[in-house]
Amino acid sequence: MFSSYFKSSKYAMWAWGGLAVLIISAWVQVQLTVSLNQWYGKFYDILQKPQQHTINDFWQQMLIFSQLALSYVLIATVNAWFSRIYCFKWRKALTFYYHDRWITKSINIEGASQRIQEDTYRFARIAENLGLKIIRAFLTLFAFIPLLWSLNSLVVIPFIRDLPGGLVSAALLVSIGGIIISWFVGIKLPGLEYNNQKCEAALRKHLVYAEDDLNIRCNPENTTNLFEQVRHNYYRLFNHYGYFDIWSNTFEQLMIITPYIIMAPSLFAGTIMLGTLVQVSNAFSKVRESFQIFISEWTTITELRSIHKRLKEFDLSLG
Repeated sequence: MFSSYFKSSKYAMWAWGGLAVLIISAWVQVQLTVSLNQWYGKFYDILQKPQQHTINDFWQQMLIFSQLALSYVLIATVNAWFSRIYCFKWRKALTFYYHDRWITKSINIEGASQRIQEDTYRFARIAENLGLKIIRAFLTLFAFIPLLWSLNSLVVIPFIRDLPGGLVSAALLVSIGGIIISWFVGIKLPGLEYNNQKCEAALRKHLVYAEDDLNIRCNPENTTNLFEQVRHNYYRLFNHYGYFDIWSNTFEQLMIITPYIIMAPSLFAGTIMLGTLVQVSNAFSKVRESFQIFISEWTTITELRSIHKRLKEFDLSLG
């Protein structure tokens, strides 16, 4: 799945060169978010004490924001366009990697057409998208941890203030704890996704055969039975996602207010201004979001694991 693209002399320039372009683009976007974080501090300080500033100060901050936001939008747009082409190149490499091996086999492999046509595209798309998000998360950590570490001196809560990098440690603890809990809460989801794809493949195969065979088409009982299996599996999946969503949404809402709870005593003690509070909240959120990338993308990871399992089985069948 990876060697057909990254170890192929035909696609090596696209695979590695394109990856370098995407990483550089992600790093520039992260640097722009750091600049925006610094802008938050100045802007909200002006809003907190407007009597100490003029309207020109406000419009100057708006100009700075416009420049940063426009740069981010342009880079993000070009990055999204390039990543789609990168993903399609990966899909092409995967498609013909499996196709060229499949046509040499005289045995009938269940679901081969779906694996070659659909699963290769979904694997390339999800792996590329998820991989970039993970890379961006690590780049964000690299950029924001020093900032959050330096802001720790502004905390007045003793056990956080006295702990070196207390804000970073707090973000790390809650994120790792969330990942561990999410793993156990969602442990059944990959298997259910895999079963769903098998049922969907059986229904799709039946309908494809029915296009050319009137006897199959005129026997709706088979379609009903196959669709009932699809319905049963989807309802099981929906139910399991139900309690996983309860956990993930609750955790997300708790994490929104956590930095405010930590920094509110400093604000009311007069040791920081509103701009610093917003800056800390934003930096804490960036670090926390990077740590918990595997929670926010759990559904995508589940889907990728399911697709990987199907392609792995297909690969073994081809020998």
